[in-house]
Amino acid sequence: MIVNDEEILKLELKANKIRQDVIRMLSEAKSGHSAGPLGMADIMTLLYFLVLNHDPKNPSWEDRDRLVLSNGHICPVLYAALANRGYFPVDELLTLRKLGSRLQGHPHRTALPGLETTSGPLGSGLSQACGMAKAALMDNASWRVYCLTSDGEHDEGNTWEAVLFASKYKLHNLTVIMDRNNIQIDGFTEDIMPLGSVIDKYKSFGWHTLEVDGHNYEQLINAFGEAKAEFEAPTLIVAHTIPGKGVSFMENKFEWHGKPPNKDEAEQALKELVEIEKKLKSNSEVVFS
Repeated sequence: MIVNDEEILKLELKANKIRQDVIRMLSEAKSGHSAGPLGMADIMTLLYFLVLNHDPKNPSWEDRDRLVLSNGHICPVLYAALANRGYFPVDELLTLRKLGSRLQGHPHRTALPGLETTSGPLGSGLSQACGMAKAALMDNASWRVYCLTSDGEHDEGNTWEAVLFASKYKLHNLTVIMDRNNIQIDGFTEDIMPLGSVIDKYKSFGWHTLEVDGHNYEQLINAFGEAKAEFEAPTLIVAHTIPGKGVSFMENKFEWHGKPPNKDEAEQALKELVEIEKKLKSNSEVVFS
């Protein structure tokens, strides 16, 4: 994957739009998670607008890449990415968590086009992704599996069983992206249950490992490319992200893990994101005029 500066700017603008949608969704719902969705907007944008082999007009296309959202509580950013990519109307995003909505607080696989799994119980997504990847290899299929996980859910033993499984069966068509934002609902990960070096842990289990800035598009694009070129082992990409990215009063605050903004907070958040959008557009005019 080779992209130029103009294409990266377009991706950054799209991620900013997705962040704005997330704020509007959460404010309207008066419920949901803020920090994780904002932090993962760049990665989700990159996946749906560049990396994944998929077709919004044919969500059940047999050769599509599969994306498994293990940390289902950050689903607002997944919903926003799917809507902006054309899987369903963007206006529907404002129905998040409402009675009868297709956009529940955790994804329900059959509710929306583009969803591959139902997620909620933390720690189970990687096992699901391993099953998909193993099935693809058994069928000699070309599609790949991408699994998004949180750092906090690595407190769950089920995750490490899946890590072992993926290594044993050399699931080279599996790429795991860990959102290493260092927070979980009760505090900072290293205070709740220290994870230490997840890179060293995964390496010891036989994985190919990479470490990137989760907001740096060049690093992310190179990492996804390297993962595709790996044919001996599954790949872990540890993406260091800023929870609440783009909203000053949310950034790096674990208190925003599971908290939505109220009306005034949403207005302030949107103002900040609009200012970022203006700066990005200004950069675009300067560079490409």
